[in-house]
Formats: sequence, structure tokens, C-alpha cells
Amino acid sequence: MGLINTTQQNYYAGNDFGGYQFTSLEDIINNFIVAYVGEGKIINKVRRSDIQFHARRALQELSFDVFKSTKSQEIELSSSRTMVLPQDYVNYVKLMWIDSNGIERIIYPTNKTSNPFAIDQSTTGFSDNDSGYNLDPNTGYTDLLEQEESDTWAKYKASSATSDNSNITNDDQDSDLYDFNKGQRYGVDPQYAQANGSFYIDELKGKIHFSSNVNGRTIILKYISDSLGTDAEMQVHKFAEEAMYKWIAHAILSTKINIPEYLVARFKKERFAEVRKAKLRLSNIKLEEITQVLRGKFKQIK
Repeated sequence: MGLINTTQQNYYAGNDFGGYQFTSLEDIINNFIVAYVGEGKIINKVRRSDIQFHARRALQELSFDVFKSTKSQEIELSSSRTMVLPQDYVNYVKLMWIDSNGIERIIYPTNKTSNPFAIDQSTTGFSDNDSGYNLDPNTGYTDLLEQEESDTWAKYKASSATSDNSNITNDDQDSDLYDFNKGQRYGVDPQYAQANGSFYIDELKGKIHFSSNVNGRTIILKYISDSLGTDAEMQVHKFAEEAMYKWIAHAILSTKINIPEYLVARFKKERFAEVRKAKLRLSNIKLEEITQVLRGKFKQIK
């Protein structure tokens, strides 16, 4: 949304609040063609489809390290204690549940369990005489049938996430009761020395499994996306607009033949400089906030 063709009345009557800080990927591509492509310019001739490909790749890469394209989802955990990964999920930032005061309690990943492929060995279905494994009729009996849930995960779900340390509660950590539990924590694995629960991400099935002590709680997933989606979602912050142009130019020049190496090296250097500049701008560090943190750290000793 531009300022030239938008009045204050139209802006506040609409729903695209804050949209001026972003530029659409389509505008990035059009601007790149105007500035870089043509006779007497850096790139003499290039197909628009090539520019679109490199623009999407630039948006993906910059989303991971520069844009910090973090999204969030909130659900109320059902009795199955599973959460489906979002459609545009790439990696998680953190998982939390919300207590009655709206405070976020971090849930930690577990590395002592998994959800392996469980071969169906029930008496029903077509079975291989040698192994006793059931075969899938939907694939012409060429693939193994899988159980609905592995025994490994079923046992984990039935137990508390604090494992052998289930008697450790938040009260033990946050109140005077801690003094009465001295010695009981010796040798405890830090990831289990808390009562916030744990989770395991099954990447193949696209689900997050939670331990029993977060059942019924409100869960928040903060995750990283690659910013690729609909035209409305594929937007670039104006602080990183120049970095996009340099990234696309370097990508195109480095894949074309008969391009002087010094020109490729130049745009590689300019790309690095613009990405670094965009990262600093988007870090959003304010002097007043830094000063406040430093004041909080200062303790005068008397």
C-alpha cells in the first residue's frame, strides 16, 4: 500500500494496517527489471522466470537469518496430545503452555524417546509366512502395514514427562519447599528437572507429541517459515529491499556464461554488505532499551 494513492480515511477503514513497511515480491521483481535488466545495463538479457526463481530463493534464505519470519499458532491440546505442524512450518523456535495468569511456560524437547515405524504384526490382514508381518493391500501387498501408534510412544504418553523425577514440581523450585528437598536432585538430567512437560516432533508424520502433564493446556507454537505462500504473504521489509536486489543480481550473474569474474565478485561483495546492513536494521536495537538493561545490571556495592 502506497502513500500516494491512499488517503487517511481509506487506510483506517481498511485492514492492511502497517502494510507500508513491506514491498511485495512482485514489485521487487518489476523494480529489478527496470534497474538492472536491459541494453547498456548490468544484465543485458534474462528471462522473467529466472528472476522469479532467484527472487524466491533470496526470500527463502533471507527469511531464515535476516527477516526472522517467525509465526505462531495457539491451540488447546486435546486428549490425543498431538499438534499438527503448520502448512508453512520449517523449524520450531519454541513451544510453550499458558498458565492461568497468561505466563508462558516453556516446554522442552525430549531426546530419550521417539515414534518409530511400528510394523503391524496383528493376526488380521495378509501376512508374509516367513516374517509374520502384515502387508498393505492398498499397495498390492508390497509394503508393510504400520500400526496406528508405536509401542515406544504409547508407553511414553502413558508416563509423566518428568520420568523418574515426577515428584519434582514447580513448587519445589519456586518456594521455600526447595529447602526440604535438598539432595533429591543429585544426578537429575536438567531437561527433566522441571514440571513444564516435554515434546517430540515427528517430522515424517508432521505432528508434535506432548507428554501427559500438558494435557488440556493451551499450547503456543512459535516457528520459522520461509515466507513463501500467497502473493499477500510474499513480502519484503523495506529495510531489506536493496539486499534482495543484490542477491538476485549476484545469483543471475554467477549462473550466466561469459560474465567477467570481477563483476560476479563485485556483486557478491555488495550482496554481503547489503545483507549485513539489513540484519542490523531489522535487529531493531534502541539506545534507550540498551540503557535500561545496563541500568538494571548495575548494582552498587556498599
